[in-house]
Amino acid sequence: MQFGIFTVGDVTPDPTTGRTPSEHERITAMTTIALKAEEVGLDVFATGEHHNPPFVPSSPTTMLGWIAARTERLILSTSTTLITTNDPVKIAEDFAMLQHLAGGRVDLMLGRGNTGPVYPWFGQDIRQGIPLAIENYALLHRLWREDVVDWEGRFRTPLQGFTSTPRPLDGVPPFVWHGSIRSPEIAEQAAYYGDGFFANNIFWPKEHFQRLISLYRERYAHYGHGTPEQAVVGLGGQIFMRKRSQDAVREFRPYFDNAPVYGHGPSLEQFTAETPLTVGSPQEVIDKTLAFRDYFGDYQRQLFLVDHAGLPLKTVLEQLDMLGEILPVLREEFARDRPADVPDAPTHASLVARRDEPTATEVTR
Repeated sequence: MQFGIFTVGDVTPDPTTGRTPSEHERITAMTTIALKAEEVGLDVFATGEHHNPPFVPSSPTTMLGWIAARTERLILSTSTTLITTNDPVKIAEDFAMLQHLAGGRVDLMLGRGNTGPVYPWFGQDIRQGIPLAIENYALLHRLWREDVVDWEGRFRTPLQGFTSTPRPLDGVPPFVWHGSIRSPEIAEQAAYYGDGFFANNIFWPKEHFQRLISLYRERYAHYGHGTPEQAVVGLGGQIFMRKRSQDAVREFRPYFDNAPVYGHGPSLEQFTAETPLTVGSPQEVIDKTLAFRDYFGDYQRQLFLVDHAGLPLKTVLEQLDMLGEILPVLREEFARDRPADVPDAPTHASLVARRDEPTATEVTR
């Protein structure tokens, strides 16, 4: 089981001070947070991709390359990479380069993006979001697995005898997670390729994500990749902790009430009751996170959002220290009674080992 954090890279005023960090401050804070994630023992750091204010992470591979040079163990990922408005050729090249520089400590989460104005900035139409996601990934999948590609589709110019460079490290592409909030077509796509499916698991009740994950598991088995229980599932989540529950609620409330993604809607109490958001003591975070397995089955990756809504860097680093303190308990409890045939989250090393496993024919020779 992998544990980590993801960021959306928002530049949001701190409602308790009225101060808005500069873009430079926010970018620097994100890299500091990533280094802290490795320090406290987390497995994964993932950054979003946005091309519109008030967000700053427009070049995820640049940021992750910087972090790769300063870490040794942390898996570097995205949350998400826009498969719709990026050229699949550029995704193939950028992430293969990052994979080499990071020694294989790279995977990525693909998503459509839901900000309408961004699509025309990159020559696309949001109404074609699903077809774009399906076609562009079909090309990306081939670019990493075929040395020479001929291609013709609806949304980009044809390719003739094209080779994407550099080739993936050790001939093994980065593992791909397909991220979705609401699209069954994306769950189907992840299942078809035998890739991972990442359920945002933030703004909606658990029943919504149960349906998407159940669909993905069923279709994963349908396509012959394994049993439904062996499908590779990741979940998001949001947490804010203090030693005493009432202190956590008191401190987080102004951030919740004023954040663009929450504010002026359900109360903090309603939101924590009806969604995965946990604001409380470390034990409450442990209990609610462990309950995810009851809803979704055994899964492979848990990422937490901790640095949004204008929270100052000092507070975020304190949150990471507390997350590091409860991490051994989460690891132990998630490992308890975990069936032996449920796989771990893929890593570069495990994918290389799987590729090098002898086939049934070779074993019987």
